Amino acid sequence: MELSKSNLDRLAAAVVDASLYAEEMQSRVHRIFKSDGSVLTEVDLEVSHTLLSTIYSLFPECDAISEEESTRRRGDAPYTFVLDPIDGTDVYSQGLPAFAVSLGILDSERRPVGAIISAPRFGIAEKALNLRMDPDGPILINGREFEMQGNKDEVTQIAAGSKSHEELDFTAFHGKVRTFGSTILHLLCPVLLPSFQGCCVQPCFVWDVASSHAVLRRCGMVMRYANGDEFVYDDDFVISRHPFRGIAYAGTERAVETLRRSLPPKADGRP
Repeated sequence: MELSKSNLDRLAAAVVDASLYAEEMQSRVHRIFKSDGSVLTEVDLEVSHTLLSTIYSLFPECDAISEEESTRRRGDAPYTFVLDPIDGTDVYSQGLPAFAVSLGILDSERRPVGAIISAPRFGIAEKALNLRMDPDGPILINGREFEMQGNKDEVTQIAAGSKSHEELDFTAFHGKVRTFGSTILHLLCPVLLPSFQGCCVQPCFVWDVASSHAVLRRCGMVMRYANGDEFVYDDDFVISRHPFRGIAYAGTERAVETLRRSLPPKADGRP
């Protein structure tokens, strides 16, 4: 089955509209905390409800997963849309710019094959970043076809989470580390920014990685665990909605191998 391009057009427009709504509301949001200590705002809930309704209306035969709501599952759907209404809610709620509305697309084999990502305040030399990659289409940035630039094998600069110092051993790493506050944007860095070659990801959920992982795959990059195994979308991660265990690295095969050697997990026995 192919997804209707006209319906994908409508969905992409809805994602951009949701991100602009989030931008408009940013100075007025209220922070609350979930049981796991993560931050939630009323905008997360509104964006989730709006986009899930749009997905089900446009693609009734498909499944959907959202960070903020329980969703139906058909089990045999040709595609699954994976929504993070606001990736980077913590920094978003503090008024910082590195947040995004993220929508990934998994195929029937749970391979990440599509992405719609809108970051209204995190543009690359522009005000906003609007990325679209249909399952059978090119990577478009703000409507223009994207071509990756830069040496991606020699690791000199990476993106990583704000708690990476707690999880990773930096003794042998001599490059630069940037932290923005959004895992989705971190994973895009080695693709979009010429001077970045990789990303280290701590335990997180399917909605934190699916869209950007699709973009990485399209560019010939990989995600691997610390033991070198390929990153997988198993039942525990997708259906049970549990975080993956251990550390994951993203970049070219050569860059990931460098990161596995120079930035290993502190604790033994992790994947």
